[in-house]
Amino acid sequence: MSSCSSGPFSPNTGAGDLKLQLQDKAISTALQRIRYKLFVMSGKGGVGKSSIAVNIAAALADRGFKVGLMDVDIHGPSVPRLLGLTGQLETDRSSLVHPKRYSDNLHVVSMDSLLLDPDQAVLWRGPMKTSAIRQFISDVQWGDLDFLVVDSPPGTGDEPMTVLKLIPEALAVVVTTPQEVSLADVRKAINFLQYAQANILGVVENMSGLACPHCGKEIDLFKKGGGKALAEQYGLDFLGAIPLDPTTVVAGDLGTPVVLLEGDFPAKRALLALGERVATAAQTSLEAASTVHR
Repeated sequence: MSSCSSGPFSPNTGAGDLKLQLQDKAISTALQRIRYKLFVMSGKGGVGKSSIAVNIAAALADRGFKVGLMDVDIHGPSVPRLLGLTGQLETDRSSLVHPKRYSDNLHVVSMDSLLLDPDQAVLWRGPMKTSAIRQFISDVQWGDLDFLVVDSPPGTGDEPMTVLKLIPEALAVVVTTPQEVSLADVRKAINFLQYAQANILGVVENMSGLACPHCGKEIDLFKKGGGKALAEQYGLDFLGAIPLDPTTVVAGDLGTPVVLLEGDFPAKRALLALGERVATAAQTSLEAASTVHR
C-alpha cells in the first residue's frame, strides 16, 4: 500500500489517487496512536468469534486499558447487539466519526451503527467493503488507544485481506471449536495468515465442553482439546479454552459481555483468563514491540 508520507505527490496524480494518498496518510496517523492491534478471525461461522472479540475487548477495558473495537463484518455485524448499543454514529465539525461509547475505556465502530434500519441487508461487493474498512480507520476519531480489537467475518475473503493489508502489524487471534469440521477450516485460515505473513498471537478453543448449570461439572458435548492440538501442530501459542455456558446466552440477550456480569461463572473465569493471556502475549510479542510507535 502506497503512502503519501513516502514521497512527494506526482504532478500527474489524479484526483482519485490524491484522495487515496491522503486517506493512506490518515490511516497511518491513526494507527500510530494505537499500541497493539488484535485481529480476531475464524475459519468458519458459528464458532462464537464475535463473542470472543467482545469479551477480550471488555476484559482489557475493565483492566484499565483504552480499547477500540472495530467490527468489520459488513454483512453480519453483531458487536453492537452483544454490547447493547443502538443508534447511529455521530460526526463532528471536521467530519470525523465518533465511535460508539460503551464505557470510558471501550469505544466501538460497526457497520450496524451506520444503517438506518438494523435489519437492512448490505449488498456490497469487494471494493465497497474495502472502502468502508479504510474509512473505519481513517475517518474515525479513535484517539490514543492501548488496544484496537478487530472483529473480522469468518473465512479468508475481502475483509480479512483488507485488514491485514492496512494493519500488517496486527496480531491474529484464531478462534475455533474442538470438532474437526471447524478445525479443517481453521487450518485454511492459518494457511491464509501464513501466506499473508501475518503475526499469529495464538489459538482460542471456544465451546470447549459444556459447563453444567446444575452441578458445575464439564460435559464433553462437542469433545475438547482440538484447538490445543491444532496450536501444537502449527507451533502456535494456545491462549485458552472457553466452555459452553448458558450464561453466555443470557449475556448476549442482555447486551452485556460475560466478563462484566455479576457473579462467578465458568465462561466468565475462562474469558477473564483469556483477556489476561492476550494482554501479556501482545505486550511481550516481538512483532508488536517492533511496530509500537509511541
